[in-house]
Amino acid sequence: MNLKSAGRQGQDAARQVKNHPALSAVARFGYVVMGLLNILLGWLVLQIALGFGGEEASNAGALSNIAQAPGGRVALWVAVAGLVALGLWRLLQAVVGPEWSTRIKGAVLAVVYLSLAWTASTFARGDSTSEGDTATDVTATALEQPAGVALVVVAGLVIVGVGVGSVFLGVTRRFTKQLEAGAEAGKVGSAIVVVGVLGYVARGVAFAVLGGLVVWAALTRDPEKAAGLDAAFRYIGQQPFGAVLLVVIGVGLGLYGVFCLGRARYADAS
Repeated sequence: MNLKSAGRQGQDAARQVKNHPALSAVARFGYVVMGLLNILLGWLVLQIALGFGGEEASNAGALSNIAQAPGGRVALWVAVAGLVALGLWRLLQAVVGPEWSTRIKGAVLAVVYLSLAWTASTFARGDSTSEGDTATDVTATALEQPAGVALVVVAGLVIVGVGVGSVFLGVTRRFTKQLEAGAEAGKVGSAIVVVGVLGYVARGVAFAVLGGLVVWAALTRDPEKAAGLDAAFRYIGQQPFGAVLLVVIGVGLGLYGVFCLGRARYADAS
């Protein structure tokens, strides 16, 4: 058996695993977890906008809120399982995707979901972590390396690209192709499309600002500026009409969470 044949057989096996009903069901639960986290994150952003927020408006802040609730650690372990399943689903997509763009998307999302699963596990174990502190430490370490400034600038531009791409998906409604692939008779409800548009745009704006702050941190050699989503939201709030924009983003992130909940009912995870 040559390497090409072995590789083809490996891809066929990966497709069988990816399409297994059990993995599909657990991956759907992963979307439910993402939906709930985004709804909570949107609520934290609204608290900042309305002047009530002392808590961190980031994934870590949302996870911390869950951990402090009665039964929160148990819920977090359940969330870890869902996020790991969703990450593995995307990892398989990176292997068996029909196009290179699909494979790259699968690889990136696999890293995102598995990283979030790791963060959730730290809270489930009773440890505490700050997304802002982690981002600052990573940025500081990178800036100390040869060509570190260029490396951090590139990372920031990639994050900006993710944000712009999210806005593009929302405005053009291209995300509906994912829904139609798993919808019965190709029918997708108009409500989920509306919340998807608003959610993708809001998430895109947040990530674009975050990427800009990372670039700024590199150019000024100040890692404190790259302090995660919480810093991005607070920076937005400090601008003229920033509170209004934060309300829009907070509502949008909540709607993106609702979109993820609706997204979970479709079998295809493209």
